[in-house]
Amino acid sequence: MSARDIPVEVFHFDCFWMKAFHWCDFEFDSEMFPDPKAQISRLKESRLVKKVCVWVNPYLGQASPVFKYAASKGYLLKRKNGDVFQWDLWQTGMAIIDFTNPEATEWYVGCLKGLFDKGVDSIKTDFGERIPSKDVQWFDSSLDPRKMHNYYAFLYNKIVYEALQDRYGKDEAVLFARSATAGTQRFPLQWGGDCESTPEAMAESVRGGLSLGLSGYAFWSVDIGGFEGYPPPWIYKRWVAFGLLCSHSRLHGSNSFRVPWTVDEDDKSDQGCSKVLSKWSLLKARLMPYIFSQAQEAVELGIPLSLRAMCLEFPDDPTSWYLDRQFMFGDSLLVAPIFEESGDVEFYLPKGKWTNFFTSEVKSGPGWFKENHAFDTLPLYVRENTVLVLGKSGQTKTVYDYSQDVEVRLYNTTKGAKARLVNSEGTDIGILEVGEQGKLKDQRFLTGSWEVTKV
Repeated sequence: MSARDIPVEVFHFDCFWMKAFHWCDFEFDSEMFPDPKAQISRLKESRLVKKVCVWVNPYLGQASPVFKYAASKGYLLKRKNGDVFQWDLWQTGMAIIDFTNPEATEWYVGCLKGLFDKGVDSIKTDFGERIPSKDVQWFDSSLDPRKMHNYYAFLYNKIVYEALQDRYGKDEAVLFARSATAGTQRFPLQWGGDCESTPEAMAESVRGGLSLGLSGYAFWSVDIGGFEGYPPPWIYKRWVAFGLLCSHSRLHGSNSFRVPWTVDEDDKSDQGCSKVLSKWSLLKARLMPYIFSQAQEAVELGIPLSLRAMCLEFPDDPTSWYLDRQFMFGDSLLVAPIFEESGDVEFYLPKGKWTNFFTSEVKSGPGWFKENHAFDTLPLYVRENTVLVLGKSGQTKTVYDYSQDVEVRLYNTTKGAKARLVNSEGTDIGILEVGEQGKLKDQRFLTGSWEVTKV
C-alpha cells in the first residue's frame, strides 16, 4: 500500500487471530502468531501502520478450554434452570458473557488489557445483537430479559470503550461496533455490518448511515467494496469514492481481499483500482483540517459528521427530506455516491451556489442535475460561503499540523464567513474569518507556506 501512495493508519486482525470456534477466548492462535507482541511491534516499527486493531465478540465457543473456566465462575448467561445458555447461532455450543455480573465484566476487561499489553490499540466489537429474551436468567435478576435484548449492546460497547479509555486516554479510545442501541453513540464508532458487494447493498449502506446519523451518531463507517462476495472492479472503485468520504474509512471483506491490486491487477492506469484508491486516500488526507474541525463540532453538538442527512442542513427544503442517495460531509461538502458502472448519476442541490470541488464549475440550486463521472471523481460540491482549509497538495499523512503549509479556499464567500482551525489533538487554534474586500481578517494562525485562493 505504501509503495502505491495509499496511506494506511490501522491494520486490523479479524477473527482468525484466535483458533476457529474458540471465539472469543482472547488466546492468539500459537501456530499463526507464535509471538504476537513481537509481531505487532515489528508491524509498527516498519512504519507501514501506526495502530493495530483486533476483532472480539461477547461470546465463548464450547471448543475453547476457557469455556469450562468461565462457566464454573458464573461468567456466562444461564437458563432459568441454572444451566449455561448455549446455542449454535454462530459456533457450536456458543455461550454469552453475562455483563451484569461484575466479576464477569472484570474478567473480560482483564482479557482486553492482555491485548493492550501486546500492542493492540483498538477493538472491533462484533456481534452483540440477537440476545435471547426467553428462558434466560441474568446474574442481575432484577433486569427484564426483554429489555436486555437491546441494552446488552450498550453494556458490551461501554465496557470495551472504557477499557480503551483507561489504557489510552479518553481522546484515543476507538472501537468499531456492529450493534448499538440508544446511548451507544457515546462509544464511537459504529459501522454498517456485513453488506454484500453489490450496488444495491452500497445504496442500502448509504441509507443505513443516514439513518444512524439521524439517530444521534456522529461517526460511521462501512466495509468498502462490501463484506460478502467478490466485488467487480467497478463496484470496488465506486465504493472507494463513497467510503473515503465517510468519517472513518476501512477496507474489509470476508472471503476475498480488499487490497486494490487483487481486484483488477491494474497498478498502472489512472482508472485502475490502485490509482483510484490512492487518489481518494490522498484527498482525504488533504481534507483532514476540515474533517477534524467538523469532528470537533460533531462531538460538541451531537450532530453527525458523516453521513449527515440533507434535511439536517436544509430543513426548510421539502425535497431534502426524501434524499437517501446523497449526504453532507460536515456542513459544507455535498457528496453524491455513484451506483452505476457507466458513471451516470443524478443528484439534488438545495438553494444557493454550489462549486464542483474538482472543476470549480458553479451550479445554482435548488434543482436536480445529471452528470457522468470516471472513477476518480464524483459529485463533490462545496456550499457557498465556505472557508475550506486543505492540507498541502501531495499530503500523505492524516495527522499533521493543520495550520501549516495549508491552502485556504474561499468559495463564494461574503463578509463574516468563517472556518474553525484546530490542531490534530482537537485543540482550537483560532478562527479564520472573511472581512472587507473578501480577504481573511486574521492570518496569524497560519504558518509556513500557506496560500489563500478565491474559487
